[in-house]
Amino acid sequence: MDIEFTLGDITQQSVDALVNAANSQLQPGAGVAGAIHAAGGPSIYDECQGVLRESYPQGLPPGQAVATNAGLLPARWVIHTVGPIYKGRPEDAEVLRACHVSCLAVADELGAETVAFPAISTGVYGYPVDAAAEVAVDALRTADTRVSTATLVLFDERTLDAYRDAHRGWTPG
Repeated sequence: MDIEFTLGDITQQSVDALVNAANSQLQPGAGVAGAIHAAGGPSIYDECQGVLRESYPQGLPPGQAVATNAGLLPARWVIHTVGPIYKGRPEDAEVLRACHVSCLAVADELGAETVAFPAISTGVYGYPVDAAAEVAVDALRTADTRVSTATLVLFDERTLDAYRDAHRGWTPG
């Protein structure tokens, strides 16, 4: 899988699927989730609520992923995943890794070849950008997937540099 990096707005990406850094109730919120719901329109929210009613009445667990339509977005689907709230524990990295792997598995089920990822958990969930970049890059580089291209769409130069540095410095674990 090719891994690309870009500075920009994830809601503007013309890809098969884009990833929403969601909360467990799949509600519009701050950051990526709010932007995706606002730009995509109400059909995303409506489908999220159906997914919760039918499959996750207690909320989507961290590290798991589900797909919905993409509404008015240029993508075909939105893959929602709940990242860890950072507390500095080893399991934080395990959950963050699971987010990326789960999203790729859902993308494979959908037949998506291109997927755009945000910097999951680095906003209000407090995951340090450099550490999150290392986990994300390793998860993407080692994933068994049919996705041909994963694009990390990052919101500022500092985050873009951290993810590029993690990619340049990556060595198989």
